[in-house]
Amino acid sequence: MENRDRKNSCNGQAAFRIGSVALIFLAIGYQAALFINRAAVLSIEAHRDRPDTVFIIRTETVRDSDEVRTDDMADTREPPARMDTIRRNAPHGKLAEKVRIETRRTENFSFDPNTVSVEDLQRLGFSPRQATAIENYRNKGGRFRRREDFAKSFVVADSVYRRLEPYIHIPKIDINKADSSDFDKLPGIGPYFAAEMVRFRRRLRGYSHTGQLKDIRNFGEERYEGLRDLITCTPAEPYPLWSLPADSLRLHPYIGGIREAEAIVLLREHSPADSLSVSLIRRAGILSPEMSDKLGHCLISPP
Repeated sequence: MENRDRKNSCNGQAAFRIGSVALIFLAIGYQAALFINRAAVLSIEAHRDRPDTVFIIRTETVRDSDEVRTDDMADTREPPARMDTIRRNAPHGKLAEKVRIETRRTENFSFDPNTVSVEDLQRLGFSPRQATAIENYRNKGGRFRRREDFAKSFVVADSVYRRLEPYIHIPKIDINKADSSDFDKLPGIGPYFAAEMVRFRRRLRGYSHTGQLKDIRNFGEERYEGLRDLITCTPAEPYPLWSLPADSLRLHPYIGGIREAEAIVLLREHSPADSLSVSLIRRAGILSPEMSDKLGHCLISPP
């Protein structure tokens, strides 16, 4: 009797061990299934290209007490499965986001590095951290005046710059439309010269060409050469030389003063309209050859 009890005890322990091992393998299999399912989800998220595509993923099997039948088929019927829909732009956690970033497609399109958004920088191939670094540089007053300036940024690799160089478009500053803050962004131009550029434009009633900046007091050739490739000049309204009164003419920087202005008014009043020209003013000795040449390069309304 004692041997029988001992034998039954051993059999029970063996059955318990077998059941335990089976349970462990079942748990491992379940975890493996979850891992494979999750990997499939991430793979779909990383490689799909159409933003309007909807993916149906079987996430788990559940039983609903109201759906369980009481007949003989209740135990053989496959329980309903819960289906989740995942869209391209839906959040999937840090891992999925990392996969999405690493597998994103690099695009090439025209952009201004001074205004391009962080999102578009990422479309151009920059990481979120690099795109944010460029934005922080701009927020602190940094500006890319030329394409080469963008290449000097520490987050722009040489290979990236070579790819993007044809797409970098930095608008030139129009000296007939810019305000003092726009002028202040130019190299070698501080608040003083920015204000002078606006004031000189007002006296001219609009720049006729960019070279007129050199006529600003102490502006100089060197300062002009340092920014000439960054500026442009849209046509201004022609200067009404043959109709303005003397007190308005005297304000023009190439006429000089009230005496010259009154002489021009007197000349036009005693000369045929078809003979009026800057050359006539020069021949009359009203303006010096230098000032006559500068006035002659201005856009002037016909008599």
